[in-house]
Amino acid sequence: MRKIKNSELNRLSVEGFKAVKKSPLIVILDNVRSLNNVGSIFRSADAFRIQHIYLCGITATPPHKDIQKTALGSTEAVDWSYAKDTLAVVEKLQSVNVKVMAIEQAENATMLQDFYPNNQSIYALVFGHEVKGVNQAVVNQCDGVIEIPQFGTKHSLNIAVSGGVVLWDLFSKMNQS
Repeated sequence: MRKIKNSELNRLSVEGFKAVKKSPLIVILDNVRSLNNVGSIFRSADAFRIQHIYLCGITATPPHKDIQKTALGSTEAVDWSYAKDTLAVVEKLQSVNVKVMAIEQAENATMLQDFYPNNQSIYALVFGHEVKGVNQAVVNQCDGVIEIPQFGTKHSLNIAVSGGVVLWDLFSKMNQS
């Protein structure tokens, strides 16, 4: 097998990305403190054509060198906005019929492998603070909670890993023929 060169990948330009139809997925970052995690979420959002990223609370915003280090320019392609209050963003999205799901460990959570999105709906996925997770008031307002099953000794995955896992899983389920 021969590795494919970057020039052979036929990736979209920023303009092409802006023009192409997006996945029915939105990301909300609730008080994410690591700028590298923010940048990584932008990269995953670019890979799966996410509609929008809401950066909330203490979550840093582009342009910032530590975000760019991991985002590698994806902040130019993926639409994003900042909001001080995560709960207000959740309520605003719900008011236009977006299904908002917290990615969290919670009572009665649906395991990721058991969650099958409705292809007629738009979903917003809330990822939380690296230590505290998604704020409880935000969890309470969400339409549901999705949990990534884990089988090791640690209590959680890094947010960048969680984002990649969940976005790929839902993107692939929503794009099955």
